[in-house]
Amino acid sequence: MTSSFEALATGNLSSTPFPHFALRGALGEIDSVALLEWLERDAPWQLKIAEFYQQYEFSLLDVELPPLLEPLFRHERVTVLKSCVERLFDAELAPRHDITVHKLVPGQRIRIHNDFIPGRESHRILVQLNRGWADANGGVLLLFGSDDANDVRKAFRPLHDSCVAFEISPRSHHAVTPVEHGERFTLVYSFYRAEP
Repeated sequence: MTSSFEALATGNLSSTPFPHFALRGALGEIDSVALLEWLERDAPWQLKIAEFYQQYEFSLLDVELPPLLEPLFRHERVTVLKSCVERLFDAELAPRHDITVHKLVPGQRIRIHNDFIPGRESHRILVQLNRGWADANGGVLLLFGSDDANDVRKAFRPLHDSCVAFEISPRSHHAVTPVEHGERFTLVYSFYRAEP
């Protein structure tokens, strides 16, 4: 892998408010810009409306990628990334994985939730992609100490090519503040814990 995702394997895991890790330069400048340009121009976005969010999204496993982007999502590369997640979180993951992309536009947000569904995804990596994000744009990722929206413990600006990895559990409450300006793109890798 040519990205700095390798840091996931050796980085310091934070346990507060739930196990997570953050880093900059996840994909690298060339790959992150190439992916962002495709998401802005040609990606097949579909609006999804759910109980706690409204956003545009689609699965990268269901589309034909431009040749320039195919190496980013090859099986070998995702397998290396999965191994990094296993080492960082001391978890055994199943071969299965999902890769999706999300887009939030002005007025959209993601309300507090934990993503926990028994038998579903157990670990997630969020990679932010955007152009010169400023605080006035909104779209901040919040981590909570409980399901109380006032119990904010950490906040992550959606800086371009930054990522946050976390373990999904009943405690993994998080949200995204409303987007005020611009488009907020997120690449989402989802992994599944191996069956006992």
